[in-house]
Amino acid sequence: MELQQAMSLRRSVRGYNGKKVEREKLEDIIKAALLVPSWKNSQTSRYYVVSGEETLSAVKATLFPYNKANTELAPVLIVGTVVPNVSGFNSDGTPSNEIGNGWGYFDCGLQTMNLLLKATELGLSTLVMGLRDASKLKSVLNIPVSESVVGVIAVGYSDISPEMPPRKSVCEIARFYEK
Repeated sequence: MELQQAMSLRRSVRGYNGKKVEREKLEDIIKAALLVPSWKNSQTSRYYVVSGEETLSAVKATLFPYNKANTELAPVLIVGTVVPNVSGFNSDGTPSNEIGNGWGYFDCGLQTMNLLLKATELGLSTLVMGLRDASKLKSVLNIPVSESVVGVIAVGYSDISPEMPPRKSVCEIARFYEK
């Protein structure tokens, strides 16, 4: 699959058929995330890949009701975190610019997009969710206090193909300076 095709086909899918996702595919999507550049190559994103029934059930319990329903048959949830106070900071601990910790979250977002595109290429559907209970997630997965939970990504096979919602035009979101 070409990159343009993956970008055009990728959707936020809110329904899965429960089919197990192969471990090799899960490793491939994490490897794709690792290819992304990060602030000073700090690589502060971390991923907790959950497919075991008991832990999966516990992680789903940390989601808000809407997302619990959306992921009822999702066989995998990936919890993405960042290690704050590294990306966007000088060696003395001061922020490199006004964004500070925003760079770690930015890097995690870039990695997430690669992860989503690779999943699409491999025939998997995904849904990125921000509505979750971070403290419960940390407890369930033993996520270190030094990491901040960013989001939860459902991964699985789906029997549905949602339409792409309307997108803004280039002229609505971009300014070109050609002088």
